[in-house]
Amino acid sequence: MTILIIVAIVIVLAVLWVSIYNGLVKSRMYTTEAWSQIDVQLKRRNDLIPNLLETVKGYARFEQGTLEKVIGLRNQLMNVPTGADPKQTMEISDQLTAGLKSIFAVGEAYPDLKASNQYNKLMEELSNTENKIAYSRQLFNTATANYNMKLQSFPTNIVAGVHGFKPSEFLTTPAEEKAVPDISFNDEGM
Repeated sequence: MTILIIVAIVIVLAVLWVSIYNGLVKSRMYTTEAWSQIDVQLKRRNDLIPNLLETVKGYARFEQGTLEKVIGLRNQLMNVPTGADPKQTMEISDQLTAGLKSIFAVGEAYPDLKASNQYNKLMEELSNTENKIAYSRQLFNTATANYNMKLQSFPTNIVAGVHGFKPSEFLTTPAEEKAVPDISFNDEGM
């Protein structure tokens, strides 16, 4: 009888161990999947950028430095190796986002460009893609939080330690995006 009780306890512990392990694998996979969604949106943005730059180039000949910077960042982002640190990829992506904001500002300076149907379509696509990147970042951080909580919770932390599960890093907002913009109104209320 004692042997049956011991065997039953061992079986329950083994089932619990396997269940916890599979839960950790599943959470880690959600984090990987969330990162791949960011990667898909970054590729989508990278595919749109050459068309936008060609459209802008015809109007904004004096903005060559801005265009070259965006092209360089896009190429740098495309050359990040698969499986690279998400933090490194997002740092380059954040710089590219800042460069794209400069391109958006170029559109404001050239009314003919702003009136271009092709430019407006590309801007809308890029804007939608930027929103999808932001949503994907949020999804990644949520998946990361759930995964990291499991790594720190008992008894999951024991199983995670034995099998070498490592925590995932959160994606953070760059400091320049956190800064409060200066807003001033001229005498005309604008």
